[in-house]
Amino acid sequence: MGSIITVGIKPPKDVNVIIGQSHFIKTVEDIYEAIMNTAPFIKFGIAFCESSGPRLIRRDGNDQNMINLATDYALKLACGHVFVICLTNGYPINILNSIKQVPEVVGIYCATANPILAIIYEESDQRGLLGICDGQTPLGVENEENIKSRIEFLRKIGYKRG
Repeated sequence: MGSIITVGIKPPKDVNVIIGQSHFIKTVEDIYEAIMNTAPFIKFGIAFCESSGPRLIRRDGNDQNMINLATDYALKLACGHVFVICLTNGYPINILNSIKQVPEVVGIYCATANPILAIIYEESDQRGLLGICDGQTPLGVENEENIKSRIEFLRKIGYKRG
């Protein structure tokens, strides 16, 4: 009988993490191309947990620190066909649709700068990612002042006009 475990990941300041699932060894190269074709200004690293054959962590990217961080997180998760992207100098929103369009990408679990708690099922020599806890629970419901602050923030960082 298997067991359910959790693995915590706390990205450093100004680093976002995307965790997803894919199904083929060329995932790393295709995600690399998707990011570079969409947002070449982003510094990133990709790591992919190969689940058959040599079962290696495949990795690539354009920034060695981000490659190392993605590889560390992939080693911690150690779940078949899971990939991790660590990025800085941009946001997941800049590349998420391009990544979703990569033919071998099955789905995305999270895209966040928050602390992550991965829920994993483990049995024998297999591990599967069941889900992700992304950040913390809400503390309340926004009021008019919070709405105004949200709108101003989105315009300040250039994601909305006006």
